[in-house]
Amino acid sequence: MPASWSGNDINANRSCARARSVNQSPVRFAAIAALLLSLSFPAEAAAATPYSKAGMRVDGTICVDAATGTVLSEEKADFPGHPASVTKLMTTLLVLEDIRADQTTLRSRVKVTKAAADIGGSQIWLAPGESFTVDEMLYALLLKSANDVAVALAIDRAGSVPAFVVRMNRRAAELGMTRTRFVTPNGLTYGKGPHDTTTARDVAKLSVALCRFPEALKYTGTKQYILRRPGKPLELLNHNHLLDSFPGCDGLKTGWTVAAHASIVTTAKDKDIRVIAVVLGCQSPAGAKAEQRLRDSLAADLMAQGLAKLKKLEAEKALQLAQTPARKAPVKAKKDEGFWDWLVDLFSF
Repeated sequence: MPASWSGNDINANRSCARARSVNQSPVRFAAIAALLLSLSFPAEAAAATPYSKAGMRVDGTICVDAATGTVLSEEKADFPGHPASVTKLMTTLLVLEDIRADQTTLRSRVKVTKAAADIGGSQIWLAPGESFTVDEMLYALLLKSANDVAVALAIDRAGSVPAFVVRMNRRAAELGMTRTRFVTPNGLTYGKGPHDTTTARDVAKLSVALCRFPEALKYTGTKQYILRRPGKPLELLNHNHLLDSFPGCDGLKTGWTVAAHASIVTTAKDKDIRVIAVVLGCQSPAGAKAEQRLRDSLAADLMAQGLAKLKKLEAEKALQLAQTPARKAPVKAKKDEGFWDWLVDLFSF
């Protein structure tokens, strides 16, 4: 610094530098935001090709912002269908809410009743009298989609399956799931009824509530878990193949029955944004495997499009903010500050 500079000279130069920095920052932000907007985002239109393929049908789809529930895309989102094992998301939500309310813990043990052991379909072959921790049962419920575990948890939390179903429907009403009626804790129904009924929009509301529990994503994002049983450990593999094929995917639940066909609820995170995609009732004359491929393809498309849309909205907000001049409050002159220093601060925007 030149020795001849006075204290006033130094203060004046600092003030001018501050004024230049403040005046130039909106320009920099505008340039950055414009660059973000110029990036090529994937197409936002809902994938239409699966709907137009001969013999294929999808009951409904929706993609929402997990943070706000804002709908990013939808197709027949209010069409009623059968959720199959997607029903287990409500069972999971009630268990996690009970844990948060100190009514149980992850270490609490759940004793298996004969009613739970006698359930068919996808299961881990529980035996009456066995007991597992709530933590272990949630892994079995969400990876293996164990119907017997859902019943065991229902009886543990409400005393009986019918009492737990009452809780499920009450919570659904609180979440605004106006077109939903649960009759089981696991989605496994037989014959002509009654069946669990819901819509893609209602499942999205349930999923938004569930994603507010980080521990839920711990389970749904796990690809493999070893359930320790005396003498016979059981390997549990997650049915959600998008955990491997879609970056950032960490949930939530698949479902399939003959009556409900193939459904899936997925979620994926990219930095600080998260989306939820729901695909219900994928049907194909080629059978179950084709239906499952269709649901996975649709869910991946919905998540990709949803993430792209949220990124674009964020870039637009950044551009709008950068183009809005920031105004500073008038600054009173300090005793050791000259008149010109005060004037520069006053007109710095």
